[in-house]
Amino acid sequence: MSEASLQRACPVCDSRRAAPHWRKAELRIVRCTDCGMIYANPVPTRMATGEFYDAAGTDYYLAPAKLESDYAAVRFERELWLFRKFCARGAVLDVGCSSGAFLYQLQQRWPGQYETLGTDASGPPLDYAESRGVAVVRGNFLAQPLGGRTFHAVTFWAVLEHLAEPKRFLEQAHAALKSGGLCFVLVPNLHSLAARLLGARYRYVYEQHLNYFCPQSLTRLAESGFEIVTIRCSHFNPVVIWQDWRGGGRAVSNVERGELLKRTTAYKQKAWLKPVKWVYGLAEKFLAAFGLADNLVLVLRKTEPPRRKDSI
Repeated sequence: MSEASLQRACPVCDSRRAAPHWRKAELRIVRCTDCGMIYANPVPTRMATGEFYDAAGTDYYLAPAKLESDYAAVRFERELWLFRKFCARGAVLDVGCSSGAFLYQLQQRWPGQYETLGTDASGPPLDYAESRGVAVVRGNFLAQPLGGRTFHAVTFWAVLEHLAEPKRFLEQAHAALKSGGLCFVLVPNLHSLAARLLGARYRYVYEQHLNYFCPQSLTRLAESGFEIVTIRCSHFNPVVIWQDWRGGGRAVSNVERGELLKRTTAYKQKAWLKPVKWVYGLAEKFLAAFGLADNLVLVLRKTEPPRRKDSI
């Protein structure tokens, strides 16, 4: 790599033994020979430190098409449904909250039932979150004392795949949770139909994604300090598969990503497409049942180490 880069150990088991898995332009993806985790190595330093998201990344997160889609009522419907099922009220910390849309939707749908706080490494999206009434704290989550506050739930929606040290972020979440508190994780699914069909041609195999999780590697990452409440698959976007198949793995710009998100969000809100949405829903449920949907969702509960009995 021409720019400064960081050599990594396996983010799951810390092994330094790895074999080449994929190559896509300058991106090198390896497979840990000890635990099987797939991850990028080396990675640009600006990705590992969060510098990218505080600078160049904001052209995507604050793009009008992205903001319009994120703040649409249908945008986080799956995440909100799952979150509400396991956490009916309480203090919530959204790590990697970007423009604050998830917390905004949570406040709008169930006013007064949640005390919310968002955090992110990227400053400009946090400015926007605050303009929409979302409370935020700025900076690296690993260095945030949070004023001694603890939470009933911590969420990582599409965040862990971006992190050089995802295990440390889960450890910090554990420390920020109340006893028995919940941690919600959503990441792309390496075993999805899209990833199986497209391999490295998939648009989500790209510079910003440092980790590529399957159910086994994700659950192993979360073993320390948590018990697994549920793991499931969700989301399916056939348009992405079709476009990436035709494009042969070409780079997809942030503008294109934002426009596609805007278009698919608009489809969900059109009443005359209800029959199509019903068929689409069946397809998503079928793929999810076989672990082939686009994303993995993990719900964890904080556990405490057993107390040592005093010797007599």
